[in-house]
Amino acid sequence: MSKNFRFIKDINYRFDKYININNKNLLNLSSNDYLGLSTKKELVDEFLETGKNYFFSSASARLLSGSETIYKDLELLAAQIFNKEKALLYNTGYQCNLGVISALNGKGDVVFSDKLNHASIIDGMRLSDGNFFRYKHLDYDNLEELLIKHRNNFKNAIIVSESVFSMDGDCADIKRLVELKKKYNCTLMIDEAHAFMAVDDDFGGGISKGYDVDIVTATFGKALASFGAFVVSTEEIITTLINKSRSFIFSTAIPPINIAWTYWLLTQQADLIMAQKAKLFKNVTTVQKYLKDLGIETPSVTQIIPLILGESERTERICEQLQNLGYFVLPIRPPTVPEGSSRIRISLTAETTLEDIKPLLDNISDELQLAK
Repeated sequence: MSKNFRFIKDINYRFDKYININNKNLLNLSSNDYLGLSTKKELVDEFLETGKNYFFSSASARLLSGSETIYKDLELLAAQIFNKEKALLYNTGYQCNLGVISALNGKGDVVFSDKLNHASIIDGMRLSDGNFFRYKHLDYDNLEELLIKHRNNFKNAIIVSESVFSMDGDCADIKRLVELKKKYNCTLMIDEAHAFMAVDDDFGGGISKGYDVDIVTATFGKALASFGAFVVSTEEIITTLINKSRSFIFSTAIPPINIAWTYWLLTQQADLIMAQKAKLFKNVTTVQKYLKDLGIETPSVTQIIPLILGESERTERICEQLQNLGYFVLPIRPPTVPEGSSRIRISLTAETTLEDIKPLLDNISDELQLAK
């Protein structure tokens, strides 16, 4: 059996910022619940007073009978948030990226992708009829070299990048990507999954809002504590996806109750979302400063903080120690990350303060010092 063999944890339940495993409460540092909304029972109770008329199954794909007015309402709202013409809902972020890229990258076309883009983007390129090239992570000189060498050999070209990268917590240079897409006549696609409603200057537009980005994808299943995903773009591109994107066409639609919950959060709980974002920003700032004071280097500038430890065995051992101290952290190992870069990935939330995780960070600091 591989040393990196994966298995599913037996989780009893989640509450507040904790998770219960084997009847032990652990501080949950492995969640994408960046605003801390997913375990707020009072929110669910309030929503159910207004959402009780929605069913728990769509029972069909959108193109058949699995759509209602609330789906269109949410798509219109998503498009408005990003100042785009139209939006289209997908069941998951994985299906969204896979469906968009495989539909748009046709024969004679090409995609230029950041090497650390999510597996959904990689799989979308592999399933498409077009070609693709991967440039070195955040290396836009390397991207330009590839564009100079290959762009003129293809009809249509897409440059695709995450905005906030899920394993390192670092950010794309959107301004530079826009410059390159204009210079080489490309379409620019940005995946805002880890930034939507968490890392932005206003209400949810991610770090690409305000830039000339052609296609944006994002998810409701992380900061927004819901389910599903979406793409926003021009009417022409959305129409193409409705007709060609297989992961949209052949999937039973998200249950109406989930669509209504997402729409309710975005329209009726906007003040709460902004307040939680402010708390998240404060927590990120204080934790990042403490890491700097400890001398711990990390590429992150966001709520995703990788503590890179190197070998898988060592990372697993430290994770076990930290779980015994009351922290739910998991080892991130190859093939998710390159060999020799196994890490503990801490996901901060609006409810996770520096005081909560100081013992963990001190423990990591001691381990890193011993390794020198």
